[in-house]
Amino acid sequence: MSKLDVSRRGLLRTGAVAGAGLALPTIFTAQSAHAFTNEPTGGTVTLGFNVPQTGPYADEGADELRAYELAVEHLNGGGDGGMMNTFSSKALQGNGILGKKVQYVTGDTQTKSDAARASAKSMIEKDGAIMITGGSSSGVAVAVQALCQEAGVIFMAGLTHSNDTTGKDKRANGFRHFFNSYMSGAALAPVLANAYGKDRKAYHLTADYNWGYTTEEAVKSSTEAMGWDTVAAVKTPLTQTDFSSYIAPVLQSGADTLVLNHYGGNMVNSLTNAVQFGLRDKQVNGKDFQIVVPLYSRLMAKGAGANVKGIFGSTNWHWTLQDEGSKAFVRSFGTKYGFPPSQAAHTTYVQTLLYADAVERAGSFAPCAVAEALEDYEFDGLGNGKTLYRGADHQCFKDVLVVKGKENPTSEFDLLEIVEVTPVEQVTYAPDHPQFSGGALGTCNNGA
Repeated sequence: MSKLDVSRRGLLRTGAVAGAGLALPTIFTAQSAHAFTNEPTGGTVTLGFNVPQTGPYADEGADELRAYELAVEHLNGGGDGGMMNTFSSKALQGNGILGKKVQYVTGDTQTKSDAARASAKSMIEKDGAIMITGGSSSGVAVAVQALCQEAGVIFMAGLTHSNDTTGKDKRANGFRHFFNSYMSGAALAPVLANAYGKDRKAYHLTADYNWGYTTEEAVKSSTEAMGWDTVAAVKTPLTQTDFSSYIAPVLQSGADTLVLNHYGGNMVNSLTNAVQFGLRDKQVNGKDFQIVVPLYSRLMAKGAGANVKGIFGSTNWHWTLQDEGSKAFVRSFGTKYGFPPSQAAHTTYVQTLLYADAVERAGSFAPCAVAEALEDYEFDGLGNGKTLYRGADHQCFKDVLVVKGKENPTSEFDLLEIVEVTPVEQVTYAPDHPQFSGGALGTCNNGA
């Protein structure tokens, strides 16, 4: 099938354009009206980078923005090309996207759904962004993904770990490269059982929004299946900075394990408070007390310092991976910024390349043509090994890393070590799995 055929097929997926009394296929009106939202007509194409520049996830947002800028540089033919050189697809040539120079606008999500929607809406309506990407909160990702579905643009999610993003809140115009809560639970449980045994009493502290809920559910489900008991599960506000009042009850609960379903600054503060209360020095039920952090990042490890030593967690990607794609990205990012990239930077860089590649392979910027090019697309060379963008829910499936805090780090960036690369088969689930039920993907929307 030719690129033109693919493009036409994508344009027709949203049906006909209504006239005064006659409905004509979009292809027949494309020369006289916009066939899709923000169709590029000049020599440039605009992408919208919507990241938390303020708020509890601002560190992740800053690294995401660095990666986006690097991706744009590579797409436009600058720098060393990074992972474009290792990507299994060879559609990208360093001459922009479909020959159009890539430019971008940015927004601040503030890690607030309303603010994120407002900034995305502005980038689409005022700046002409044809694709929106970013975010370091699942609440934000779900809200912006719904907006992009309504507006008729593609949403390439940034750092979002909640099952809901590709579960009950999935949308046909949205795609996630990052792993999810279920995958963390499936990867962590066997490692925790081996390290701490199958007879444990766990106390969960959980960020009070959808990411926290699905992570708590996933870790509870996976650990209870191997024999652990859940003593309590307590919700904490996303805006909380001092968790002392939440840590104190853990000491009276009979729990011998604390699971911190917190991310970013929340995790740094709650872990610090837990260590200050002496939890890691205590014995309960004849066992050394343990702390687990289901979702880790290097930026969080840096913020928590020595408190992360020996603590298990999972991560989407780590800069010490030795595959050619990871090494190429670390080299490019390090040369430009002077330090290694985080998992947030990795997933946003990859999402930008995957979007551009899909446009090239489809031969069109039309959202539905791009969506079709991404669905059930298998690729390699972008870190994490062979990866599938599953068509049924627009979730990427790839190997998952289990890590723990290093006992003897050699630098402020060398804080986590990979203890297991969990094969993709172990973290794969059916699209109708109970933790992902309740939503329908729907149909792609080309917009205007």
